[in-house]
Amino acid sequence: MPIEPPPTTWTLARPPDDHPHDAWGLGADLEPGTLVAAYHAGLFPMRVEGDLVWWSPVRRAVIPLAGFRVSRSLQRAARGFEIRVDTAFADVMRGCADPRRPHGWIDVEFIDAYTRLYELGWAHSIEAWDDAGLAGGLYGVACGGLFAAESMFHHRSGASKAALLGLVELLLEAGGERLLDAQWSTPHLLSLGAVEITRAEYRRRLDAALLLGDAFTPGRG
Repeated sequence: MPIEPPPTTWTLARPPDDHPHDAWGLGADLEPGTLVAAYHAGLFPMRVEGDLVWWSPVRRAVIPLAGFRVSRSLQRAARGFEIRVDTAFADVMRGCADPRRPHGWIDVEFIDAYTRLYELGWAHSIEAWDDAGLAGGLYGVACGGLFAAESMFHHRSGASKAALLGLVELLLEAGGERLLDAQWSTPHLLSLGAVEITRAEYRRRLDAALLLGDAFTPGRG
């Protein structure tokens, strides 16, 4: 079971359903208790021009597990990788933080903060390995039946998709109405079956998902 961190000293209120902007709050910190409270409230942090901003998208991208699109090419690619969980969390975060990537926002402070969440059992990495080593992966935060996917990367073609497929299979195996949050839609995510839902619908699904045990704990469900 994840270890409960000390409670946050900040008030992280949920935005109203009709709040017209994706950005909701500014400031606070990245302490474990703050991050856990934020994900329970449907918020996530990203830095913008040095400022720590808390987001609750008006249109939230989620990946329905039963609707995940596994093409023949993805099936072929996935067979070339071994999927592992939580064996190289910091390496996955560093891969996602590659400064050559456009619009990068994962800095040393984020890596340190989410590594502490990982050490407490709240953050997880799903990794695709091949004979050359870590080929790609993704990381995110699990709160009950929510998995909030934060970022993914690949060194070899198909590796990040294979890791995402591994995550979907893990969540399906855990059972229950689990919520795979992808934050904002992209053409890539839409091609894999992601859909957009309203903030109100996201919160309804989030509240139901939080009642479940997380998929990374034996005996969950």
